[in-house]
Amino acid sequence: MPDYKLISADSHINEPPDLWTSRLPAKFKDRAPKMVDMEQGSAWIMEGAIDPINFGLNACGGIPPELQSPWIRWEDVRKGGYIPAERLKEQDQDGVGAEVLYPTPRVSNTMFWHTEDPEFHLACIRAYNDWLSDYCGHNPDRLIGVALMPNVGIEAAVEEFRRVIKLPGLRGIQLGRYPSGGFGISDEDDPLWAEAEAAGAPVSIHVSFALDAPGAHSRTKANTVIVGGLRFFDAPVRAQEFIYSLALDRFPKLIIPLVEVDCGWVPYVKEQLDDRFNRQNPKTRPQTKMLPSEYFERNFYYTYITDAFGVISRHHIGVDQIMWSSDFPHTGTDFPNSWKTIESHYAGVPEDEKAKMLAGNVSRIYGPNGG
Repeated sequence: MPDYKLISADSHINEPPDLWTSRLPAKFKDRAPKMVDMEQGSAWIMEGAIDPINFGLNACGGIPPELQSPWIRWEDVRKGGYIPAERLKEQDQDGVGAEVLYPTPRVSNTMFWHTEDPEFHLACIRAYNDWLSDYCGHNPDRLIGVALMPNVGIEAAVEEFRRVIKLPGLRGIQLGRYPSGGFGISDEDDPLWAEAEAAGAPVSIHVSFALDAPGAHSRTKANTVIVGGLRFFDAPVRAQEFIYSLALDRFPKLIIPLVEVDCGWVPYVKEQLDDRFNRQNPKTRPQTKMLPSEYFERNFYYTYITDAFGVISRHHIGVDQIMWSSDFPHTGTDFPNSWKTIESHYAGVPEDEKAKMLAGNVSRIYGPNGG
């Protein structure tokens, strides 16, 4: 990848209204996710969602907090969310060289949640991946796409991985559940890990698995407040599953970014897992080849938006594992003043360490040869 000074390891697109209606096979046209105008604003109508899915807080980058709203009209969404040439202008405005791009979480969660019809599930995910490739293919050095993976059986996941990894602009994959179909990891998932390891393709978990059917975004609902403020709650669970299932012993070069979960929590979790591990009977505890903390230091990476404590604790986390992200155009972003926030958090940080966390690490794992 080019020698950019700042690369966001987690930014987002905004799915255009015709993404699925224009790309799904004819037999699914009537069921295709579609955008509708409602009294409050525009929203997605999708199978598997409990409410119409609004997206105002997924498109508010650069808007003062007092003017932000969960509900907006599609015509008010920044064009860079779905027109790549406009996105490059927004990157320039914020001093960002490139971005790793993820979907709107509640939209992608619906794709994972709805598995009653595996064929429809696969068609929706493939349509999204094709659209993302078209978007990122405009400038794949600066627009780095993360493809969605289906969760209706390992054969389907491996087939989709082999397809998307050849598409322009796509450099990694995202899980919403484990590919074999459930919330728990299984040896049945190994073929996908083998493919990802061989390709050097990062396997991301963005905030958490799709634990519940998504609904309307709100700044007052308790679940929204909790998930928004404590984004790391699911990440330690998934990390332990990968470790204790021995998947990371079988696939030691697997790259797993834990995305938008920050990193200040990592030293505590490493300490506690090692302590619990060492207190167990060696004959009955998980027969891992290393201590739990060593897998955190080898296989896992962490993206953060603002985590001043994480920067201070970087040597206990791993300077080589930390990746800055803008979250643009979501509520977490400091666009167009990202550098101002960065400089306030990086006072006294050596330049070589700063370069790794702001661009070098993400460039390394998403570059042509992976991590």
